Formats: sequence, C-alpha cells, structure tokens
Amino acid sequence: MSYLEKINCPKDIKHLSIAQLEALASEIREAILKRDSTIGGHVGPNLGIVEATIALHYTFNSPQDKIVFDVSHQCYPHKMLTGRKQAFLNEEDMQKISGYTNQDESEHDFFKVGHTSTSVSLACGLAKARDLKGESHNVIALIGDGSLSGGEALEGISNAAVLNSNIIVIVNDNEMSIAENHGGIYNNLRLLRETNGQAECNMFKALGFEYHYVKDGNDIAELIETLNKVKDTQHPVLVHIHTLKGKGYKYAEENQEKWHWNVPFDIESGKEKIQFSGENYNDITAEYLLNKVSQDNKVVVISAGTPGAFGLTPERREKLGQNYVDVGIAEEHAVAFSSALAKGGCKPVFMVWSSFLQRTYDQLSQDLAINNNPAVILTYAGAISSMDVTHLGCFDIPLVSNIPNLVQLAPTAKEEYVAMLDWALEQKEHPVIIRVPTTVFHTQEKVETDYSRVNSYKTVQEGKDVAIIALGSFFNLGRQVSNELEKHNIRPTLINPRYTTGIDKDALNSLKKSHQIVVTLEDGILDGGFGEKITRFYGDSSMKVLNFGAAKEFVDRCPLEELYAKYHLTPRQIVEDILAINK
Repeated sequence: MSYLEKINCPKDIKHLSIAQLEALASEIREAILKRDSTIGGHVGPNLGIVEATIALHYTFNSPQDKIVFDVSHQCYPHKMLTGRKQAFLNEEDMQKISGYTNQDESEHDFFKVGHTSTSVSLACGLAKARDLKGESHNVIALIGDGSLSGGEALEGISNAAVLNSNIIVIVNDNEMSIAENHGGIYNNLRLLRETNGQAECNMFKALGFEYHYVKDGNDIAELIETLNKVKDTQHPVLVHIHTLKGKGYKYAEENQEKWHWNVPFDIESGKEKIQFSGENYNDITAEYLLNKVSQDNKVVVISAGTPGAFGLTPERREKLGQNYVDVGIAEEHAVAFSSALAKGGCKPVFMVWSSFLQRTYDQLSQDLAINNNPAVILTYAGAISSMDVTHLGCFDIPLVSNIPNLVQLAPTAKEEYVAMLDWALEQKEHPVIIRVPTTVFHTQEKVETDYSRVNSYKTVQEGKDVAIIALGSFFNLGRQVSNELEKHNIRPTLINPRYTTGIDKDALNSLKKSHQIVVTLEDGILDGGFGEKITRFYGDSSMKVLNFGAAKEFVDRCPLEELYAKYHLTPRQIVEDILAINK
C-alpha cells in the first residue's frame, strides 16, 4: 500500500521519516497529475507547493493551528492530506470537491477563496479573534504564486507586521505569477534570492517582520527545520521559500505559463485531450488589437496578470511591445491606470474576467467614472456559468450598469463587437465597458458604427403583442424564442438593446401601442440588472413584463443545463411562460 492511501488526516504523516515524506511527495504529484489529466485543473501551482504543504502539516497541528491559503488553487496537496485524497485517486470522485479551499468540505479549510491576495488579511482576522478570546494557536498565511502584487496582499502584510502576536506568513516565491511576474516587489524578491536572504534591502524586515529564507522550498527537511524555528513565535514572522512551479513534471517546468492551468491531457505526451477549434473572441480581440497598435501608437493593452486567458500569448505580447502592460495581479490599479492613460491622451484597453472586475468597484466609480475618462474595458466570461462559486461572472451588469457616466455595451455578434470596439477606442465622451460575448455568432445585418446616442435600442424584427428584448449573448436565445412563438401564430418584435446602462424611452413607449407583453433576456442575475430597468419603466402602465435571467444566489459548479432549466431559460420554458400570461 502506498503512503498516500494511508493518510486520512494530517496526524498520519507525523510519524513518517524524511525519506518517507519525500516518497509521499512523489505520490501526491502523481495524484495531482492523475486528477488534472482527467478533468483539468491547476497543474503548476500545486506541483510546486507539495513539499511546503507536507512540511506545514508535519510541523503544525491543523485545524487547531489554522492554515489560510492564498490563490487557493495551491491547495490540492493540502486536500489530499486532510481526508480528500479519493478525489485525486478515483475518477468517480474527482468532481466532488472544489479546486479551491472550501470549508463545507473539511474542518481544515476556513474560507472559500478563489481570488488572490486575500490570505494575509484573512489570517490577521483569525489571529485577532484568537487573541481576543485568549486562545493560543498558530495562524499561518500561505501567499505567493504572483499574489503579492495585489493591493489587499500589501494591506494585509502591513497590518500583520504590527499585530504583535503570532502570525506566520509563508511567501511561496516560484518566480512566476500566472504568466511572468511584474512589479518592483518582485525585484526585491529576486535580490533576496540572489543573496540567500541576506540582502540589506529587505522589504519584509523594513515592515517589521522576523524574516527567514529557505533557498530550496522543495526540500522537506529544510522546510521543517525552518517552520519549527518559527512555530509558536509570539510576533509576526515571514518565511520566504523559493520553489519551482510545476516541479516534477517536465512539461510544466519547461512552460510554466501554459501549465498554470490546463484542460485534460495525456500525462506521457502532455498533449491536450480537448482540441478547441473555430472562431473565438480571444483570437478575434488579440488580432484586432495587434492591428490597431500597428496603426496607432496611443493604443495600450493592459492585463492584470492573466494574459493567456485572453489570447495574449507570449508571441503576441512581444509584438505589442511597449504598448502592452501587465500590471500583475492588481485589477484595482489597472482601472485607475487605464483612467489616467486616457486622461493623458492614450487609448487604453483593459482586458479582465467578469469575476475579477468585482474587485475594482471603487476604482470604476471614483477613478474612472467620476472623471469620465474614455478608457475601454473588455469584460470576459460575463455570463451564467458552471464555474466554481468563487469565479462566477453573472454579477457584472448590476455592478457596472448603475454607475453614472459608464457605458456598458453588450454586442450580439462578431461584427457588432468589432464595431463597438472601434467606436469605443475613438470616442472621447465616456468610459466604455464591452461585455465580450461567450460564443461567436455572425450577423448578415448592417451594424452601426456610431454608438454615441447612448441607450438607443435597435429593433431587428417588427411584430405585435409580444416584444422580446434580448441582451448581448442572449440575443440568439431571443431569436429561438421568436421562432417558437411564430409556431403559435405570434410574431413578436425582437429588439437588440445593445446598452445595459440605460433604457430607450422612445422605443419602450412605442411598444405600448400594439404590445401587451415585454420579455427581457439577460445572461446574468436579475436583481439590479437590465430587465428590472424595463420593469420599472412600465410600472405605472398595463404592460406585462417578464424578466428572464439568473436568481441572486451563489451556485457552485452546477451544470449550465441545470441552471438554464432552473431559471426557465430554455426556449420551451420561456414560450410556455409567455403563453401562460397571454391567455
């Protein structure tokens, strides 16, 4: 029997020798590759943190001692040591756990964390609560993999340094973020690595931490020795460990950016089992921006540490040259930076996932919208989805559409998307957010090139009795509903609203003449969303309004088909609801 099969809780590793722990590390790596190669997942971050996780659980006593993971895609080894190994060994169990820490799964997890730079702040809270209750245990924050560049990480570290009690911060320095690191913080980490932690210029010591450096963060014995030194220390301590992202798997070591996360793959060859083909908005946008930069040096493309998610490959980044800026994992800075670039006469394009845009609300309002600077933000994965609860992209419309001055556009097809992007880059009147569609559709209809008449809707099909206002990526759903209604001798009006940030009063008033029902479709939550604006407009009239979208709730890895059925978002269900109210 292998060592891993005998591990059911952290106590089970405490009697093992260093040689046995090293053998366990090899088995954990095999299990990571087995799960990731079967269902996909984070590869490099987890392979690199194996020894550190073993050392943490060998030295400390979880869950009495509390370990908080940052960018918790580093938590696979932790899960295996805390009773969840079957999700890595048995294919039928692999989908039963999250890829992130989740307190619903285990007493050894304290938070659901999928975004980055949060661990030190969370650890500070746990430590303060411990102190107020007169308890005594260790609180450990594991941060790294690029997360030090996030604003919350710096706020947390600044506060932890003056806690005056036990808090241990482990900085996992693998010389990478998702892509390469960016920011002056990483210059100091490099200096500390090059001097074996002895450099006089040490930002952690300057803040007030007791500092320790582990040159080989994949050496279990060295890690255990250092952690034993800092265990139970009654003041803030920072342990800087140098690890290898992707350790133990050739392909992940050689191409660390690509292997940060991967779809299912063949372990032997590294070839992906899923091949993507056809048009996608990553390639469409990246090639568009490359062409734009070649014509206009004022265009600046910005990423917050996730360039590969948007098709900004290393080759494309090299071609963009000085017109590409990666600010590191720092979305808040990216928004303010974009606003100032626009003020300075440039044409910034910040590319960001919808779930990460949530972190920038204050900057969207204060730094961008109040100043009304014409920056462009492209929001990806803004949709109802089957993602982990920490990465849901269905909340951006309420967040964005209710900030004054911001214009959010929701294109329905590739041609419309490109036209909107052209307009957004050249206009000077508004900050513009474009909700990048999830699927590429084409239109044969002529698309407008000027969107300066904000909140003007486009009627695509004239009808009567029923009007369907189908927003953005749900416009194709609107067409399907329209076709189904025609089978019931109802030819509806079909409207592409284009804007999420307001209503077209003239268009909505005109519907009162020959329509009794207005249907809104949006790929996001209903509460505070687009459809509610339409409902409020018709509140004092006899018009009946049906809003279709998602409920305001956190869902976790729920299949999209189930969500659509639950929310009545299939063409059949929508038509049934319309016919029921039309009796």
